[in-house]
Formats: sequence, structure tokens, C-alpha cells
Amino acid sequence: MTTVTEGSRTLAETASAFFEACEAGKGWEACSVYCTPDASFSAQAEPLLDVVTLAQYTEWMKGILGLMPDARYDLKAFATDTEQNTVVAFAVFHATHTGEGGPVPPTGKSTSTDYVYVMQFAGDRVAHMTKIWNAGYAMRELGWA
Repeated sequence: MTTVTEGSRTLAETASAFFEACEAGKGWEACSVYCTPDASFSAQAEPLLDVVTLAQYTEWMKGILGLMPDARYDLKAFATDTEQNTVVAFAVFHATHTGEGGPVPPTGKSTSTDYVYVMQFAGDRVAHMTKIWNAGYAMRELGWA
């Protein structure tokens, strides 16, 4: 496989750094260095239907980690498609709703939910990300639906 290098990082290195910052709930301030300023976002998941920029999504994740301070992920697969300038990450998100705020008071319930990030690049930065996630399943596990 050919490694595409833009600047001093490979696409995989940039995607990995972005993924880690996003999943740690660091928000747009930390994630923006890996993205185009106008990076877009899409997901066919009810809680995210109004989220259309990657800035909004990274801030949404920051808020989620406030609701679920024990949140963590298990990365299952990470792949680079150099022909499409795309990196795909598959992980399982684990968390318990113990923090205040959100759609209901803390439920004490947990979720283990699969998700995929498909990160499309423009040059050496993430320009668009699609999240593939069964939100309804996670919402039911957490007692939010």
C-alpha cells in the first residue's frame, strides 16, 4: 500500500490525531488543527440531524463526555484509502450516564455502541466526516428513549 504524505504527516497520522482529540472531548479548539476551517459533518442519526459542521460535532462530543465522564472507546479497525483520500475508523464507545444535563437526569445506565467515522481529506486536513451509528440503540440503552 502506498502512503500518502501531505506536509509532514500522513493522512492516517492526521486522522488518528483528530480521532483521539475528538473522542477525548477536547472540542473544536483542539480538533480544528486537523481540519479545514469549514469542515462539514453528516450522520443519519437522530441526535445529530442538526449537526452539519465538524466544529459542531466536536463540541457535541465535548458535551457528551460531560454527561458520561467515564466514556472510552475501543478502536477495532483503522484504514486508509489513498485513492479516495479517506480514512475510516471503527470503534465501540462505552459510557455510563452519571453526569448532570442532557435529555434526562442521570440514569446510571450504560451503553456499548458501535460507530464508524469516515474522514474525507482535502490535502492534509479533514474536510468532511460522516458518522455511521445506530443512535436509537444507544439512546435506549442509556434510558434516553
